[in-house]
Amino acid sequence: MNFLNALTEPFAYGFMSNALTVALAAALVCSVLSCWLVLMGWALMGDAISHAVLPGVAVSYLIGVPFAAGALVFGLGAVFLIGGLRNTTALKSDTAIGVVFTTLFALGLAIVSKTPSDVDLGHILFGNVLGVTTPDLVQVCVLAVITLGILLYLRKDLMLLAFDKVHAHALGINTRALNFLLLGLLALTVVTSLQAMGIILVVAMLIIPGATAFLWTRSFGRMLLVSAGLGIASAVLGLYVSYYLDVSASAAIVLAQALFFAVTYVAAPEQGMIARARHRRAA
Repeated sequence: MNFLNALTEPFAYGFMSNALTVALAAALVCSVLSCWLVLMGWALMGDAISHAVLPGVAVSYLIGVPFAAGALVFGLGAVFLIGGLRNTTALKSDTAIGVVFTTLFALGLAIVSKTPSDVDLGHILFGNVLGVTTPDLVQVCVLAVITLGILLYLRKDLMLLAFDKVHAHALGINTRALNFLLLGLLALTVVTSLQAMGIILVVAMLIIPGATAFLWTRSFGRMLLVSAGLGIASAVLGLYVSYYLDVSASAAIVLAQALFFAVTYVAAPEQGMIARARHRRAA
């Protein structure tokens, strides 16, 4: 098999082409949002919402509606519950997040355990990127376009919110509404990526690309581009690895992202281990 055939063979199959499209859409939207989550210290929030959608997915399966509908309802519900706890009690953010997401995740497990024959827990938790159907494909792409469109349209306000919330408020920006909007987009992103990656692995998609890009550059614009590029490269590389080594596609995509992070941690021009060692010697 020559190199060109090795590149084209996997995507000669329809299910691999669908998997590539869904993985690219999920990776792109997660990677872009990841930049804000990393800068604002909201990585745990991504974890919380990813787990909080489980009861929504389970209920959707039981009543026969698209899982995205139930997932979005519970994802947004988790956002408002967390915000409500933070605003009405003296609890810190991480405590409020922990209370809400563990409760909703336990509720989802209870629903699944009650009807084990009707809900495939493995599919919900770990995703099934190689088994997406055409309706799944359309749904993921539409949600991804909506989320990316809002993020890019409001990127200046959201960037100001991430770097200086006080200054944003002084300029007349409704920071509370913008916070809830960003959390809503996070919930929508989780729903977008759920079909491809599953609840557990989507957390990595929401953290690793932004963390990797953060180590590469101090410019937010370049950070967005680097994170998106890494997300796309990881999706493609992960699917190739999955095809030729016969391993889980979603796991391979996340491991590709982890590989990029490891390389960045060592070789980033300013914040990598090699660069830091040079600075120490120079000092």
